[in-house]
Amino acid sequence: MSTQRPRRPTEGHDPPPAGGILWAVAGELRSLLALPAAMTMQVAHPAVGAGVDQYSVFRTDPWGRGERSLRSVQLWVYGGARAEAEGRRLRRLHAAIEGVDAHGRPYRALDPPVYAWVHATGYPVYLRAQRYLGTRPFTAAEERQLYGEWLRIGRVLGIDDRELPGSVEEFWPYYHAMVRERLEPTVVARELAAPDAPVPPPVPLPRLLWPLLRPLFTRFRAFLTAGLMPPDAREAIGLGWTRGQERRLRWFGRVVRVVVPLLPERLRYLPIAREARRRARAGRP
Repeated sequence: MSTQRPRRPTEGHDPPPAGGILWAVAGELRSLLALPAAMTMQVAHPAVGAGVDQYSVFRTDPWGRGERSLRSVQLWVYGGARAEAEGRRLRRLHAAIEGVDAHGRPYRALDPPVYAWVHATGYPVYLRAQRYLGTRPFTAAEERQLYGEWLRIGRVLGIDDRELPGSVEEFWPYYHAMVRERLEPTVVARELAAPDAPVPPPVPLPRLLWPLLRPLFTRFRAFLTAGLMPPDAREAIGLGWTRGQERRLRWFGRVVRVVVPLLPERLRYLPIAREARRRARAGRP
């Protein structure tokens, strides 16, 4: 994106407030189901895919990497004073990530348009997950509110206001251009979306059970990855999607909409979100 646009005024670097849309959805169990789609869209950008391919431990330690990534996302929303510290930590972590992508082009993880794209993917995936897994789709006003909160998270992460559109109306042309002009079936995107990916077993699980469970897990992950991804991104990455899969996703969504709200808070929300909600009810920051 061009960096010649005037800087928009910021609202500081505080995370979204308690009671907002992200506060309600980001720490809930359903958020886990949407993560594979967002991550695959991220690594379908050649620069992001190259960085993950060359520097990440996602192949040897996918469970540990996933846990660390999930904890980081939770801190952005629920971490309070820790959110900005987490943003600084991520920038330090990515500062040394650079190299050459599959097309021979140099890349840096902190190149502003690249870093912004990684964050931008969360917004359309949240909308799509809400449509299939939420009680109801977001209203237009809620979509605008969610986007405003997502921009606040971007500031916490150190993303310059000039790198992300300032409104929902500006976001969609930016998003469609990125999908059309940048996304491709990178090596890492294909691996993350593969129904037969060679995922090592999680540590607590007996290794003898994993050969039986792994195909179920990887097929389910591939199903959610493609299903909760916007169709144009899915097409750019080369993922198929049938009418039968669409029916199964809608059926699955109906089950999730019934079951998840019935769960007690200790099962419905992830630990950092649960603790933040407890503090908010007690009137503590």
